[in-house]
Amino acid sequence: MARSSAGSAPRTVTRDDIVDAAIRVIDRDGPRPSMDDIAREANITKPRLYRQFADKGDLFTEIATRMSRQAFSATGSDMTLMLQPPRAALRRVFTDYAQGILEHPNVFRFLGQGQVVQQSGSGVLQLDLGRQAAARLSKMARSVAEAVPLETSGLDYLSRALIGLLVSITDLWLSDSDTPSTEQTAEFIDQATELAWGLIDGYLRRQHVEADPDTPIFTTLAEVNQARSSGL
Repeated sequence: MARSSAGSAPRTVTRDDIVDAAIRVIDRDGPRPSMDDIAREANITKPRLYRQFADKGDLFTEIATRMSRQAFSATGSDMTLMLQPPRAALRRVFTDYAQGILEHPNVFRFLGQGQVVQQSGSGVLQLDLGRQAAARLSKMARSVAEAVPLETSGLDYLSRALIGLLVSITDLWLSDSDTPSTEQTAEFIDQATELAWGLIDGYLRRQHVEADPDTPIFTTLAEVNQARSSGL
């Protein structure tokens, strides 16, 4: 390890720098990183690492937050998806998601395996890759439903079901090889699209809304709202 020259301050290493180093270690060595390897990759000592993170649970939670936000960003940040036909919108979401996962497949394996780690003073922590993504998805869906308006009861369950489905089938997609083939990825996107639409369609039917997967959701819901307002 390079030492600072006399009189110079040690290089500042931030939490983000350490998370970056941890992701590099997992990418390279697989989904069971050691704190020694992470500290070495960040070019710091373990005591300096632990000045930034209270324990392994703290660091791994930060990794989960970073990767969850990145991997699921397409599912809850783009309202223009609602203006597209659902099947095309879902395919776009899952294509972007798959590309993000393929950049760090070992990190997803690390998080998706439900890692359980000891946390100082608070028992154990099980990393949950999808909880924050489900909350964002639910928030977006609720804002759309209230604007139409549409009954929002059950949206939290739908969001958890969608994210749970995605996490589960991603694990299946990544299980056969270190790097899925183009054909395996295309099949994953196809399956994710149709399975997710099935959940959404089932939810809408319980709201007495029959949606066409090739017609924009906003168009369908606006027509339903107009019909309800006119008493048809």
